[in-house]
Amino acid sequence: MPSALRHHLVSLWKARILVLTWLIMALTKLAVAQEAKAALPDAPVARDNNGCVQPVPMLSVSDVNGRFKKVEAFLTHKVELKTVHRPYSGKGPRICGLTAGQKFDMFVQNGSEPLTFLTAGFNAALAQANNDDSAFGQGAGGYGKRVGTAVADDASGSFFGTFLYPSLLREDPRYYRRATGSATRRLRHALVHVVVARSDSGNRMFNYSEWLTAGSCATLQNLYHPGNRRGFGSAATRVTAGIATDAGTDVLREFWPEIARTLKIPFLRRSSRSRSK
Repeated sequence: MPSALRHHLVSLWKARILVLTWLIMALTKLAVAQEAKAALPDAPVARDNNGCVQPVPMLSVSDVNGRFKKVEAFLTHKVELKTVHRPYSGKGPRICGLTAGQKFDMFVQNGSEPLTFLTAGFNAALAQANNDDSAFGQGAGGYGKRVGTAVADDASGSFFGTFLYPSLLREDPRYYRRATGSATRRLRHALVHVVVARSDSGNRMFNYSEWLTAGSCATLQNLYHPGNRRGFGSAATRVTAGIATDAGTDVLREFWPEIARTLKIPFLRRSSRSRSK
């Protein structure tokens, strides 16, 4: 790997990979400590005409008491937006899939979450510190441009990975939380999701959307990231880093109930507007 490309990889992803590594280790330890509490009781299920069941719904933010708790709920809602929490323990009927319209609604909602803009601001700060996309310059103007590109990165990834490819391939873009079992099994279940997904009919399938999205985003980003190196090697680096980031996000989704309990963050389940109609 050329030294310039290696420097680009380190400057862009070092902080993110370190955070993800720490997160996985911390979550595994946390899950072991609270493993006995991981299993949730069965909840009433609502079957549709196809015999499938709806995921456990999230409570609305209005059900949370306290102004600060409401703010916490708003800021962390994105973690649960694409997570399916089964309404039963063990085996049971399949979860209802999403229509193309519902996948588009999920893409739009994801883009409007407060955490989207907070993450964009954090990524822009890292990019500014490393002087990535140096043509943007420094100062407030350069930071604003980097925030814009970070928001565009998130929007393109969500568009391809939540709506376009899952709709074309009839793939469920959501993560199915295991919630029970040993920490090792849950961690493995989360990490495997970037390879194995579910179809709209509930069957296991290769996660085409994950890999197609990573490739599409790596190509599209060349249009508005002036500092991006062109060529296969650089694109492969960005694809690998993107998939690794998504794997870390799935680990966070898997262990989020334990994290929320530990940090006393409201654990909100999906509202009725996100359920299959």
